[in-house]
Amino acid sequence: MRRWVVLLILALAHVEVEAGQACSPEPVTPGELETAVAMALAVRHEAERRNAPAALVARVGTDLAEQGLVYSHVGVLLRDRPEGRWSVVHLLNECGSAESNLYVEGLVNFFADHLAAPQARLIWLDEALARQLADEASESTWLALHQAHYNLLSRPGKQRSQNSTAWVLELLAAAMRPGADDRGTAQAWLSGQRYHPDVIHVPYSKRLLGGLFASNVEFTEHSVKDRLGGRYQTTTVRSIVQFLQSQGQVQAQSEWQGGSWVARPGAL
Repeated sequence: MRRWVVLLILALAHVEVEAGQACSPEPVTPGELETAVAMALAVRHEAERRNAPAALVARVGTDLAEQGLVYSHVGVLLRDRPEGRWSVVHLLNECGSAESNLYVEGLVNFFADHLAAPQARLIWLDEALARQLADEASESTWLALHQAHYNLLSRPGKQRSQNSTAWVLELLAAAMRPGADDRGTAQAWLSGQRYHPDVIHVPYSKRLLGGLFASNVEFTEHSVKDRLGGRYQTTTVRSIVQFLQSQGQVQAQSEWQGGSWVARPGAL
């Protein structure tokens, strides 16, 4: 009987029982899947309760406590997609390579990704922005704002590369500024609106001695001064939310932590 209940839950949550990345070196464990289902159902229930056409959903895929950050990844939660009642569109790095792709996934897949913590944040947008973001939900718009060359430390304002958070930020810019349907226009508008990226600290010595060289990390987009100082400007979940707040575009935030929704969301 329990097996059929689990299968029903997975079907309702719209899931393929695989990791939520384009490439996962390890299969999702039963415990991780159980956590993903619980988080997906909680987020779905909250989304149904608010019934907005679009929102942002963030997860803790990597432990960024050393950088003073909590959430490492964010996607756009969309209502009434062909793929399912609530689907997430987001950018994923391909297996640690220098390439990325865009994916539309169910909520279980989104959370079945070897999370560093079973914690989620929903950012509810101003009603007009949520509608516009839903209207921008087409492959042509997504692809026009996508740069397949992936760099974990992609510097805002540069078009050579992109990371997952930068793609979401530029998609939001396209929704907020009519006509910003390419990366250059979206980035110019963000600069004019005084978007402030976060600064990730990677000491020069750690970069050299700590083996921080991989296909999906490039330091050369940043100035020599910044590299020597170990200060790398990049787009984070926190900087996205802070920018939206400065624009008066955040209606509310909901945080799933410790198995329930908390009354006062914590740090980003």
